[in-house]
Amino acid sequence: MPYNRHIASSLLVTGLGRGRLTQKKRPRGGKKAPVRRVRKEAPSEILKGNCIIAVRLRGEAGVSSDVEATLNMLRLPRKHNAVLIYKKPDALGMLRKAKDYITWGEANKELLSMLFRKRCRPQGANELAAKWLKEKLQVTSIERLAEAIERAEIPLSRLYEAGVPPVFRLHPPKGGFNRALKRPFADGGELGDRGAEITFLVSRMI
Repeated sequence: MPYNRHIASSLLVTGLGRGRLTQKKRPRGGKKAPVRRVRKEAPSEILKGNCIIAVRLRGEAGVSSDVEATLNMLRLPRKHNAVLIYKKPDALGMLRKAKDYITWGEANKELLSMLFRKRCRPQGANELAAKWLKEKLQVTSIERLAEAIERAEIPLSRLYEAGVPPVFRLHPPKGGFNRALKRPFADGGELGDRGAEITFLVSRMI
């Protein structure tokens, strides 16, 4: 039976074969039209220096709302709290915004080992024992964990998921602060970026 216009119209009315009748013909040669790919934005890279430690030195008096929001994003809501941050452009931007209330610097493996050993109590354990580290993080010791974090070989989110608290609660420094608490470190104060000098301050607060 020939395929005439009446059969074609009945197929369109009932919906049977609508896709086949309305389908566009592919050009000869079998080549598909090129797919336009959208370039995704590359994630921010970890800068040289890898891991830094930030410590809040001043309280809540006189904090503006935007700076307070930045401090909360950094997990530094209270004085003498400390956090570890991988050195990325967005993280450095937040640190600079809150520079009048915090100080930060590069954390080496010796400082990290001291911090984990004395000021870290993971969930479900009293200390970072070798058995707990091997079971939760697949590392053999605190020193190996500190070395991996110094080199940014392990995501910090993995520590938090395993039960390591993201915030370290420190004491006021032994002997008090040696400089002014309202001036930057480069100008004879305690605030802002102090590079490797952060080791001397945090070791007195542990």
